[in-house]
Amino acid sequence: MRAVWDPVGGSTRPPRRPRPERDVRKQTRVGRFVAAYGWRAYAVPILALVTLIVLWDAVRGGGGAEETAETTDTAVVGGDTDIVVEAPQPEGVFPESLASGALPDGGPFTEAGARRWRVLPGTTPQVGEGTAGVFTYTVEVEDGIDTTGYGGDMAFATMVDRTLADPRSWIGDPALAFRRVDTGDPDFRISLTSQMTIREGCGYDIPLEGSCFNPSMERVFINEARWVRGAIAFQGDIGSYRQYVLNHEVGHAIGLAQHDACITDGGLAPIMMQQTFGTANDDIARLDPDGPVPADGLQCRFNPWPYPRA
Repeated sequence: MRAVWDPVGGSTRPPRRPRPERDVRKQTRVGRFVAAYGWRAYAVPILALVTLIVLWDAVRGGGGAEETAETTDTAVVGGDTDIVVEAPQPEGVFPESLASGALPDGGPFTEAGARRWRVLPGTTPQVGEGTAGVFTYTVEVEDGIDTTGYGGDMAFATMVDRTLADPRSWIGDPALAFRRVDTGDPDFRISLTSQMTIREGCGYDIPLEGSCFNPSMERVFINEARWVRGAIAFQGDIGSYRQYVLNHEVGHAIGLAQHDACITDGGLAPIMMQQTFGTANDDIARLDPDGPVPADGLQCRFNPWPYPRA
């Protein structure tokens, strides 16, 4: 209803003129929707169209995901966790001016951990014949080390297990066998360890980053700085270097105390050669003049295995 403009005018007030008829069209459903929802009326169909395009693209790309799954190694660690492990790719050749034992540039690592280690959960069946006995081991990471940059704790454990289970590793000798445990008192502990803790456990007589086996602690110290960056002699092949350092230090843990020299110029380096510091006898003799390696000019090629295949 419309209010009278002069409510006290009485009967003398002139009569109201009739309201003119307007030519107004009846609104359609679309018009009423737009009037009610404003800008949202345009946004909804656009978002619906974008969603359809994304879904169509995802369905079309499904075949590529299957191909990736077929070419990626998957391991079960601890019996119930699927870990996807991709072989690291070589990172290129280091400059010739870089000394053979120097730590290459590369990713970040932990300078100082907490000096205590956590045992990673997981066990394996025996690998190798073990005619002379079976070595048990745990896989551990020093508290304070962040392993996410190279796949996490389980990626480290997977590399350890796969390396020791490879027929080119120590089980190439039928006398030897290994089995991973996560409780009790193992024969030795394979421990990823920070830079400063390594120096306490291994010494620092040669002022270069290294790994070691400490028999008094029954601990294989794996230097995280080297695990991340590798060694000059391996020319950026970080996967092969990780296999080497595990095999070399486990070699000490099973009783091989001495280091070897290159004996065939151009041949594969012995696994017990200090390949972290170089694959040329001259490089190692320069670091340790009184050691077992002569400065005789022989140069080997890097080798991560005790029993490499021809």
